[in-house]
Amino acid sequence: MSLVTVNLTVNQSARTFEVEERTLLADALRDELGLTGTHIGCDTSQCGCCTITMNGDSVKSCTLLAVQAEGADITTIEGLADGDKLHPLQTAFSACHGLQCGFCTPGMIMASVELLKQHPDPSDEQIREGLSGNLCRCTGYTNIEAAVRAAAEAMRN
Repeated sequence: MSLVTVNLTVNQSARTFEVEERTLLADALRDELGLTGTHIGCDTSQCGCCTITMNGDSVKSCTLLAVQAEGADITTIEGLADGDKLHPLQTAFSACHGLQCGFCTPGMIMASVELLKQHPDPSDEQIREGLSGNLCRCTGYTNIEAAVRAAAEAMRN
């Protein structure tokens, strides 16, 4: 199989790597770039563990080939923090106990970035709708919703 060169901006850094044409973006982020916060949980795009932002929009990275992302600007969970200063969503998920095993957490947080971009003061219904493409097998969602509300308030202030 031949390799294809892919050029991306990932977490504000230009990155170039070679992959097989059939390589999923989620696999490239993990295997080629070492960004293991992006998880693959279902192989069917149902769970949302692989959610990232691409060109400012929330996407499930297991639904795209790496070559389809050529030239894109990508942010993963690793790129949300500003050095040692966590993003308000990361802080809120910790403070509100919005995680248990943590496997879904990166995808939940990345989906929440998009949600809060669209709805800075979201209703409970908007939070549930915004996270409807992400599954958690542990928490029951109550604390996840509380974390999104807390982060929204922190981001508004």
